[in-house]
Amino acid sequence: MTIQIPDDLQRILAETPELNQAYLVGGSVRDALLGIPHKDFDLEVFGVSYEQLVTGLSRWGRTDLVGRSFGVIKLSVQGETAYDFTIPRRDSKHAPGHKGFAVQFDPGITLQEAASRRDFTINAIMYDPRQAQMLDFFGGLQDLERRILRHTSAAFVEDPLRVLRGMQFVSRFNLEPAPETVALCQRIHAAYHELALERVWDEWHKWAVKSVLPSAGLRFLEATGWLAHFPEIQALRGIPQDPEWHPEGDVFEHTCHACDALVNLPGWREADETDRAVYSFAVLAHDFAKPKTTATALKNGKMRIVSPGHESEGGPLAFQFLERIHAPLAIGDRVIPLVTHHLAAHHLSHMDTITDRSVRRLAQHLAPDNIHGLCVVITADHNGRPPLPTGIPKSVREIETRAAELLVQDRVPESILKGRHLLEMGFSPGKHFGTILEAAYEAQLDGEFHDLDQAREWTKKWLESHDPA
Repeated sequence: MTIQIPDDLQRILAETPELNQAYLVGGSVRDALLGIPHKDFDLEVFGVSYEQLVTGLSRWGRTDLVGRSFGVIKLSVQGETAYDFTIPRRDSKHAPGHKGFAVQFDPGITLQEAASRRDFTINAIMYDPRQAQMLDFFGGLQDLERRILRHTSAAFVEDPLRVLRGMQFVSRFNLEPAPETVALCQRIHAAYHELALERVWDEWHKWAVKSVLPSAGLRFLEATGWLAHFPEIQALRGIPQDPEWHPEGDVFEHTCHACDALVNLPGWREADETDRAVYSFAVLAHDFAKPKTTATALKNGKMRIVSPGHESEGGPLAFQFLERIHAPLAIGDRVIPLVTHHLAAHHLSHMDTITDRSVRRLAQHLAPDNIHGLCVVITADHNGRPPLPTGIPKSVREIETRAAELLVQDRVPESILKGRHLLEMGFSPGKHFGTILEAAYEAQLDGEFHDLDQAREWTKKWLESHDPA
């Protein structure tokens, strides 16, 4: 198989003597074999020193040496960071943590020795751009064909982050972990606490935005024992659900099915990375409070399994989990209201009619997320109950339709009455402005007025019976 290499990189490889032994490595090779578009090209260069490589690359653009301690050079061509070049090295673990490695560069290391440093066989395949040839020392081609995730060598245990990389790889590429790899991950269970939280977040983020089968990663964590490091998820296993509504099994099973349903929805597939991450973590966390709230109760003459209030109780647990994996606050701020209101469509469907007021209020409660995002999450939740039928629930369609009519499907209703309007009405600035504007906004959400003229009339009448001071 031939990997398509950008023209500028082909020229750099052809006209730079220092790159006579440069090989494509890592994700670009793996993704090319899988037929996945790729834009990042990493090359490992043999037979030259770090200084010689810098000299050779400097002819083509700016070289960034921020990765010098790990033998990494970033070459920027025409103002863009385009390619990473590395010098082969030998690593030896001498202390806990990702910085606890003694790095020794060795231009004379063999290709097979260099490949053995890589985490999984599917990432250890090299490509020789001169011969258009794959170099596979550890059976990565066969593992990729069979969709197997297998560690490359015993050196795997030196970096516990590789377990979380395995979690997101099985989810992204629908892989089955090899039993011996699972066993090796179990052996280094305690090493999780060596990891920098920033690196933990990087792997969870890839799981959230790139997965084709998110449940595979969750099941990988369970099989390796690493789910214990994420107790909010682990607690879902064994929590029963009413079989009429959830024939798929316990809450962990439902969560797995819901996450898989999510990534097949257009609302997730067509979203940008930030929205994808928000929706993925909202679905993952939507039932975090069921272990706390699940009980049996007499309902309609039958003993049923119920989880009253789990949606409102779930917000703090979602925050706790996201903090544990070092998620940005901007992600958590959006996930929490989606978790807290993921039963909104169910509750509204029990009303005689979904009113403008209820939809406006819902939009307000969901900020900084929105009704569109909530409908994506609710649909994933609904579809994660095999063998029950899938599709967009009727109540979700009604909410979406009403929200679009009110122009609040992707934002909070904007205040009609503003401070400048009070000034125009002859009011002097002061603390009372806030009181008036807050009351006016609440009235607007309740549908008591719909334009500025009506807002002014409402304000006059409201002031007749209220003292904003």
